[in-house]
Amino acid sequence: MWDPAKYLDYSDLRGRPFYDLIGRISAASPRRVADLGCGPGTLTLDLALRWPDAVLEAMDSSPEMVAAARERGVAAEVGDVRSWTPKPDTDVVVSNAVLQWVPGHEDLLRRWATELPAGAVLAVQVPGNFSAPSHAISRQLAASPTWASRLSSVSLRAEDAVGEPRDYADLLADAGCLVDAWETTYVQQLSGPRAVLEWITGTALRPIRAALGDEDWASFQDDLAPLLDEAYPPRPDGTTWFEFRRIFFVAKIPD
Repeated sequence: MWDPAKYLDYSDLRGRPFYDLIGRISAASPRRVADLGCGPGTLTLDLALRWPDAVLEAMDSSPEMVAAARERGVAAEVGDVRSWTPKPDTDVVVSNAVLQWVPGHEDLLRRWATELPAGAVLAVQVPGNFSAPSHAISRQLAASPTWASRLSSVSLRAEDAVGEPRDYADLLADAGCLVDAWETTYVQQLSGPRAVLEWITGTALRPIRAALGDEDWASFQDDLAPLLDEAYPPRPDGTTWFEFRRIFFVAKIPD
């Protein structure tokens, strides 16, 4: 059974933005729900609980993620969000922390707004912290003389990787949608040594990790960790506050 109390599960720091997003979707009985960028399917299962009578469509660009989702019982498929086209019965589209990886995703949003059926809902969440110290310091280190030659092929997301809430509200309103756009900064309490480094390893640092061998990756982490600790000093109790801004928008195609 769908459990709205998950919105308040403070132990699930990475999942909270997802629940905040889908909590603003008003669709009562959609025919088809598409999860674009489903990852390992952990959160996709909650879409099935929320709308048990809907056909659930799940897609991710990573074969490994799709395999993990299938192991959880999600009928996921490998696909590129840039070429995805909604089926005629698609009433809800969820894109959770995906479009920041897609340059020019504004054009995708315009296209989807014209292709979705009347009454459909498009719900999107993207990180909005690309100018934060965690990301700025990582870019600066990657471009430093020590690392530039080894990371010359890596393209890190710049400050303009995503727009502001008003940008998306204007874009989708101009496409004829009814739009609810907002932002939230989660102040997350991390624990353990190198807490911020560990947090961003699975997000901002993914391209760098993919480009480096194990030895170089360990060296890059050793260089980055003290810079992050200086920007995000641990508290006396050993925990670290980490601010993570997210941008949300939910757009409804007019009936």
